Amino acid sequence: MKAQVIHHFGDPSVFQIRDIPVPEVIPGHVLIHVKATSVNPIDTKVRSGAVQTVAPEFPAVLHGDVAGVVCAVGEGVTKFKVGDEVYGCAGGFRSTPGGALAEYMLADANLLAHKPKNLTMEEASALPLVAITAWEALFTRGKLAPGQNILIHAAAGGVGHVAIQLAKWAGAKVYTTASTKEKLEIGSRLGADVAINYREESVRDYVQKYTNGKGFDMVFDTVGGANLDRSFEAAAPLGTVLAIAARSTHDLTPLHSKGLTLHVVFMLLKILDKELRKEYRDILEKLANIVEEGKLRPVLDPNIFTFDEASKAHELLESGKAIGKVVLVNQW
Repeated sequence: MKAQVIHHFGDPSVFQIRDIPVPEVIPGHVLIHVKATSVNPIDTKVRSGAVQTVAPEFPAVLHGDVAGVVCAVGEGVTKFKVGDEVYGCAGGFRSTPGGALAEYMLADANLLAHKPKNLTMEEASALPLVAITAWEALFTRGKLAPGQNILIHAAAGGVGHVAIQLAKWAGAKVYTTASTKEKLEIGSRLGADVAINYREESVRDYVQKYTNGKGFDMVFDTVGGANLDRSFEAAAPLGTVLAIAARSTHDLTPLHSKGLTLHVVFMLLKILDKELRKEYRDILEKLANIVEEGKLRPVLDPNIFTFDEASKAHELLESGKAIGKVVLVNQW
């Protein structure tokens, strides 16, 4: 089969199309004929060598997010049969048998669920990592409740645009931030009650304007860096801050002075730990139901790439110019 393979870490040019053997099915796994995958920031970090502790061995096939059709079922698998359409985040990292940038992908059945019927393969491939991340942050860790107000940073980002929809589904009042009119409109269209241009309004200004200076019950920071400090500033006393990018140094004085709770979510942990994988299957099944209810749908960047164009897809995501998720379709 054809695959995009990397033999060393580096910039997007390290991808090389190679013919490699089709994986053999093993117990507890299924073989997927890959139809589509999407690029997440963690994929670019794995490729570049920024997170070598979670990277697969070389030669490596990257990408976790996958949508496709089951073409073989391993011993002990009861949830799936040949011909089923599935989606999940199931490979491209240490302790997984392969990635999605290939014609076929071997995947642990505990990391998959049946694809939502009302999504295309491209749309389904855009959801797993970002939607699982948002679910874990909002519900598993944050315990978001109806009626709470939540500030979600990066309205048009991969995790941010999904979190807006899930928070609205859960009955929260949703505020979101973005830097352009186009991104603010996306946030509003997805259900945000208020969309804030953070370049035009300071944290102090919008906290005063929308919460009478109290702050938000919950703040979901999907950006990291200096924005995490702004999230501490925006949170109400005894509030909760959720973070998915916390590889940085910060003054924790605001957490102490406000009695804040900080939850850091790193969704790969339950992929790397085989004993915890079933939790992700359960989340994917819940997400599929929400999608089929019409309450959740991914936003795709207008640029749809083929697997031959993996380098270009990574370049677009790293440029910061993508809107929503960057998706690739398998043309092989």
